[in-house]
Amino acid sequence: MTFYTGLEQLPAFEDYSMQNRTYRYFKGKPLYPFGYGLSYTTFSYTNLMLPKAAIHAGDPLTAEVTVTNTGKREGDEVAQLYLSFPSVPGAPLRALRGFKRVHLNPGESRKVSFELKDRDLSMVSEAGEPIIAEGAYAVSIGGGQPDIGAPAVTGTFQVTGTKTLPE
Repeated sequence: MTFYTGLEQLPAFEDYSMQNRTYRYFKGKPLYPFGYGLSYTTFSYTNLMLPKAAIHAGDPLTAEVTVTNTGKREGDEVAQLYLSFPSVPGAPLRALRGFKRVHLNPGESRKVSFELKDRDLSMVSEAGEPIIAEGAYAVSIGGGQPDIGAPAVTGTFQVTGTKTLPE
């Protein structure tokens, strides 16, 4: 859930578009963003691994990252994978596509892997069709939504071709 700083951040009640609604389309800085959390320790993210070559629309994608407990206490971290889509009308700014909870002792590191399938790589077009669009995608894996200051690593990959998915 996203908590906005005030009503002035929200569009007019009569505006039914998704622009500036939910974490997926909101361009401002909320009070508490989607994925926000607190811990008694700190974590870092390194070594993001993505495919070096472009993938074809419909092929799965594996993303891997190393999570390290950089604090003095053991703790749980929820690694969150957010995907940003090519510039296609109707595409959200970002979408949560995976999360994994990992328990780490102080100084301990662990590799966390996400496999994204065709539904994970898809979005709904303005025509209402679920599609995998051709173009550049961005991945952010970290302790919260991208661009809020949470520790994260980011990278990009390319998709060739377009695929329409069944509803």
